[in-house]
Amino acid sequence: MNEKINILLVDDHSLFRSGIRLLLQGEDDFCIVGEASDGLEAVKCAHQMKPDMVLLDLNLPNLSGLEALRIIKEDFPECSVLMLTVSEDATQLAAALRSGADGYVLKNAEASFLVAAIRKVMLGESVVSPELTRKLVEQLREGGNVAGTSRDFGGLTLREKEVVQFVARGESNKMIARHLDLSESTIKIHMQNILRKLGLNSRVQIAIYAIGHGLGAE
Repeated sequence: MNEKINILLVDDHSLFRSGIRLLLQGEDDFCIVGEASDGLEAVKCAHQMKPDMVLLDLNLPNLSGLEALRIIKEDFPECSVLMLTVSEDATQLAAALRSGADGYVLKNAEASFLVAAIRKVMLGESVVSPELTRKLVEQLREGGNVAGTSRDFGGLTLREKEVVQFVARGESNKMIARHLDLSESTIKIHMQNILRKLGLNSRVQIAIYAIGHGLGAE
């Protein structure tokens, strides 16, 4: 990646923010453009700084992380939001995905996982901590509609189903294009159609929904 990824850090613990800032500042392609300690401040900073990515905690004072996420995504849909939290609750994860989160990483993740997750999200890939993905799949298989839709894959074309399978494996649009011998712009069009037909908001939702309905198997 040639350009810097401008990142806004949002967490109510200053010591944790300091640690993340030090970690990310050690990467040549990351630039910390600001910090916020509550949800309202996060929204304000997002408006002022227009970052490429927001690292957002769920449990925040004044305005919850989920509410801040919804506002940021509504006002700046092009801004990527990666949830960084201690919560392993699948219901909260599902709510974050429904609200447009581009990824969900636990605070106990390895530093290398977080760094890689930021880069993957910026490339359009799906990133959810593995242990949480399993929890979501279990809920889906038990009939829980955590992806936010009850539709099946009947409305998708054969090509769109192929794209969904690759998304469920965590492939980027660029890699899917290579696999299917198509242009990246064509894959983007397929992604837009898939989101519209399934009533979903992000590729993370597509991945989780696909796995839960048996379309993500190798």
